[in-house]
Amino acid sequence: MKFEGTERYVATDDLRMAVNAAVALERPLLIKGEPGTGKTMLAEEVAASLGKTLIQWHIKSTTKAQQGLYEYDAVSRLRDSQLGDGKVEDVSRYIKHGKLWEAFTADEQVVLLIDEVDKADIEFPNDLLVELDRMEFFVYETGETIKAKHRPIVIITSNNEKELPDAFLRRCFFHFINFPDRNDERDHCGSSPQN
Repeated sequence: MKFEGTERYVATDDLRMAVNAAVALERPLLIKGEPGTGKTMLAEEVAASLGKTLIQWHIKSTTKAQQGLYEYDAVSRLRDSQLGDGKVEDVSRYIKHGKLWEAFTADEQVVLLIDEVDKADIEFPNDLLVELDRMEFFVYETGETIKAKHRPIVIITSNNEKELPDAFLRRCFFHFINFPDRNDERDHCGSSPQN
């Protein structure tokens, strides 16, 4: 099962090699490039090409790594306890699963897109290193460890707006997507460029 590109997404030889190496060696694929070069679409097409479900985690400037694992709603639990709701003993009712939790507990291997990782603060990528390496994390509120049933294919995009930490970069396969030049367009469209 290899990614060869799709009708909607023409991948260069280097990009196909990067995707397939990352999949085979089970390492995250970091895709950098200017906005509009097709980084997000690549993840969509890899998932479609390989017949996998795509789970998308779009990063914002306020996103914390913990949100990708889970979020514990202590305020709702406190409110319910004040209202006498007997279900407050079940802590798991107040835990919202994040995108990594979804990817780790999926019944089949999925493609996990962590989109625009460079929008978050500089510590965000490092905060995910252990979870992406070990493919597991601990839920303190319930005392359970969530382990990946199947290692997801992880694709991480960056608009190259800020430098990413070295420790994070060392754990990823890397590919830079350029805008296609006239020769690329001619090769893929089957006609010569217009003057």
